[in-house]
Amino acid sequence: MKNMVNDIIQMLDQDIGFEDITTKALIPPDLEIKARIVSNDNGIAAGVSVISTLLKEFSLTVEVEKKDGDELKAGDTVMTLNGNACSILTLERTVLNILMRMSGIATLTSMMVIEARKVNPKVIVAGTRKTTPGLQFMEKDAIRLGGGDTHRYRLDDCVLIKDNHLALVGDVKGAVEKAREYVSFTKKIEVEVENLDDAIIAANSGVDIIMLDNMNFNDIELVLAALEKKGCRDKVLIEVSGGINLNNIAEYAETRVDIISSGYITHSATALDMSLEIT
Repeated sequence: MKNMVNDIIQMLDQDIGFEDITTKALIPPDLEIKARIVSNDNGIAAGVSVISTLLKEFSLTVEVEKKDGDELKAGDTVMTLNGNACSILTLERTVLNILMRMSGIATLTSMMVIEARKVNPKVIVAGTRKTTPGLQFMEKDAIRLGGGDTHRYRLDDCVLIKDNHLALVGDVKGAVEKAREYVSFTKKIEVEVENLDDAIIAANSGVDIIMLDNMNFNDIELVLAALEKKGCRDKVLIEVSGGINLNNIAEYAETRVDIISSGYITHSATALDMSLEIT
């Protein structure tokens, strides 16, 4: 939490520059006001905790009306603020940007999870590292608040051997062996594959997770059937990724894979509309 607050303070410094000249010119420095942040859309609240912590750093009194993960209806008050008018006006845009961005991701994640679990109640819907630089921790937190899985926060979370790694190493088996020699036993090893043969090799190499990347539904079914036939389906998690969105996630869930990961959750989420009103 503290790291996220510090990140937002750096964003504020970039936004303000030397000073907020408009507010300084128009507003008395000792004016105290009350304001509220309102949702203008339906969705899922996210970013409330980190923003309320930030506002308190600026000596503002905050009353939270909607907690992280709560359902929002258009017109709902997310939080009320009391304190210095100059501080509230200077913070307004950055605070709203964070709340709107995080709530938009949480909302889209929730929609994706609902669609997938209509047909596969146990499937995990995860984000990817297709996040906004500087906002990755907040965006991952928003995924979690929307009911999704964060997947990797950073490159040191687990081994994920991708196509470009394989292009340089040469083959799946060799890449897995090198990874196992280097990393701790505490780290899971995942391999991204694009065909049935590499999926079988990965399973036989003892990986923890196989990611089926950009495979069509028929190929996914073939991989699952082959792993079942070889008796190793229950020994490995199967993840699918690539081009998955709200319109097709249910079809991927129907294949009975374990995990569906999608960059769409973050790179295509629409910010939830919110505004600050002085009361």
